[in-house]
Amino acid sequence: MNKILVTIVLGCAVVAVAQNPAQPQAQPAAPQTPAAQPQAQPPGQPAPQKKEIKDPAEYNAYVGAVQQADPAAKISGLEAFLTQYPNSVMKEDALEILMGTYQQKGDPVKMGDAAQRLLAVNPNNVRALALLAYSKRIQAQGGQNPQQNLADAEQYGQKGLTALQNFNKPDGMQPQEYENLKKQMSGIFNAAIGVAALQKKDYPTATKSLRAAVEVSPTDFSIVYPLALAYLQSNPPDVVNGSWFAARAAGLAPAQMQPQIEKYGKSQYTKYHGSDQGWTDIMAQAKASTNGLPPAGFTITQYVPPTPAEQAADLVKTKKVEEMSFAEWELVLSEGKPEDVEKVWSVLKDKPLQMAAQVISITSPTNLKLAGSSDDIDAKRPDIDLTMTAAIPARLMPKEGADFQFQGTPVSYEPKPFMMTMKDGAILTAKAPPGTKKPAPRKKPAQ
Repeated sequence: MNKILVTIVLGCAVVAVAQNPAQPQAQPAAPQTPAAQPQAQPPGQPAPQKKEIKDPAEYNAYVGAVQQADPAAKISGLEAFLTQYPNSVMKEDALEILMGTYQQKGDPVKMGDAAQRLLAVNPNNVRALALLAYSKRIQAQGGQNPQQNLADAEQYGQKGLTALQNFNKPDGMQPQEYENLKKQMSGIFNAAIGVAALQKKDYPTATKSLRAAVEVSPTDFSIVYPLALAYLQSNPPDVVNGSWFAARAAGLAPAQMQPQIEKYGKSQYTKYHGSDQGWTDIMAQAKASTNGLPPAGFTITQYVPPTPAEQAADLVKTKKVEEMSFAEWELVLSEGKPEDVEKVWSVLKDKPLQMAAQVISITSPTNLKLAGSSDDIDAKRPDIDLTMTAAIPARLMPKEGADFQFQGTPVSYEPKPFMMTMKDGAILTAKAPPGTKKPAPRKKPAQ
């Protein structure tokens, strides 16, 4: 919700009274009701009666103040009126105009003070609640005592939505103008509630309230980006809506923040979609949107990773068994369908293989436990049980954790946890012959 909107909300009271000042009811000594009316009333009760200033001196002081064109003179006149007539029937109206005039003059401290004084007179004054809900939220988002200011913003927002249900149309205001004003204030209140909910990780409330606020003010970065975060941080995340509003926020953000926000949105989109294809189109579509909302039917296709069995089948179709790494053999033999397992094992079984692996443990001079895939090396988990043709001489015995080049013949395996049993082990020369299998990362099964 931008400052221009708050100016409009607060300025209505000033303009309405300035254009329709209170007039005497019958003669100068008996003034007629001024245009402004009370803000709210309990449900089911009749509309309040118009206010009348009986004392001509009080009437003249009030009208003289509100008709001042200069903001400083108007403030001086209203403050004098409130001091001289603290119990005036027009006290709420005077405070409301005073609040708007301080805003017009650019004095946020005095404006906030006037709002607090106004709520002391009428706790349901929607303009005062809107001002405080907005200002507290903006202060929090600017890093000023964020925890307390957000708590205050949320409280004013909730009170404001309740009070707005009973907000009466001021005299002289057109019905459509009245509906627009209520809509604007609803956006202010929902923004305060939504940002506070996001800070508390109450994502259902955050997405609901911030979405309502964005529908009112679609170009306000300070609520569009929090809405994107609320969608993307939900559990589970709503990446479809989150990606849209992240793209929208990137287009609205200050120049120095745009790259970071676009990078974040793109990363979440890519993770969900499986690639960044289509992201540029979403960025352009979100930027060009007139209402800021995803178009009807907007969706993003979710990438579904292949199952381990599907990965294994793809390997068998696209790669010769002899060209696969040990990690790829492991994937097929542990996760593949029976027909794919057979295609690999029929090539490996009883065939001497030259490989490189890491020593995990030495159980005897004739038996070593080795790791042939990088995943198992990192986990220090053996996946090869090698029996040598003869005892390894002490001078050639490798140490645990060392690389070991050998030849062995697969005779059996256990799929889970994977363990290939080899016999007829023999140490290879220091320089491995061409074609020696080296440890390679195992293609991890999709989760």
